[in-house]
Amino acid sequence: MTDLGPLWLSLALAGVTTGILLLVGTPLAWWLSGTNSRFKPAIEAITALPLVLPPTVLGFYFLIALGPASPIGAFWLRVTGDALTFSFSGLVVASVFYSLPFMVQPLQNAFESIGRGPLEAAASLRASPLDAFFSVVVPLSGRGFITAAVLSFAHTIGEFGVVLMVGGNIPGKTRVISIAIYEHVETLNYAEAHFLSALLLVSAFLVLLFVYTLRRGGRVNV
Repeated sequence: MTDLGPLWLSLALAGVTTGILLLVGTPLAWWLSGTNSRFKPAIEAITALPLVLPPTVLGFYFLIALGPASPIGAFWLRVTGDALTFSFSGLVVASVFYSLPFMVQPLQNAFESIGRGPLEAAASLRASPLDAFFSVVVPLSGRGFITAAVLSFAHTIGEFGVVLMVGGNIPGKTRVISIAIYEHVETLNYAEAHFLSALLLVSAFLVLLFVYTLRRGGRVNV
């Protein structure tokens, strides 16, 4: 019988990561969509790094940055008593950065497509910037939010290099579905590898089908 533990762990990781990305990525995308700061290209480049860097490179630097010898890792160890590396918490930290562009870029494009007109109209009605954002921008960017959340969730589930470097292969703790597939192939257990791979293949197709169907239903840039 197939062990579905890695699947549930992957779903939990993707869910937590997507929730954090919504909180972190939304204000960042909003700032990028409206700023003329000279630092904008640099911030956009940093945000997009996971799209071009090999996952193992990112994973290696996260392994160093989150290790017990680093300031971040040492602080976490003192506060919680657990190391960030080879833990679920460490996977979340690495996954948030690794999937960041899949949240920020669709939201930034959605915000930019709205223009300044609706915000100026809200301001003329004495709406505060925060009220205008939640009452005007968020509803008009609904498809962008859905697209960003779905892509971030799916991308996190498909991680391999980053989670392998940061979390290793600890059953019930860091052994996500991509790592399980790799292990099954290494042990020549192709039946289990095929079953889990087919799950990811079908889910990836359904995610893309959903996103492109959503784009046809309205103007959403990805």
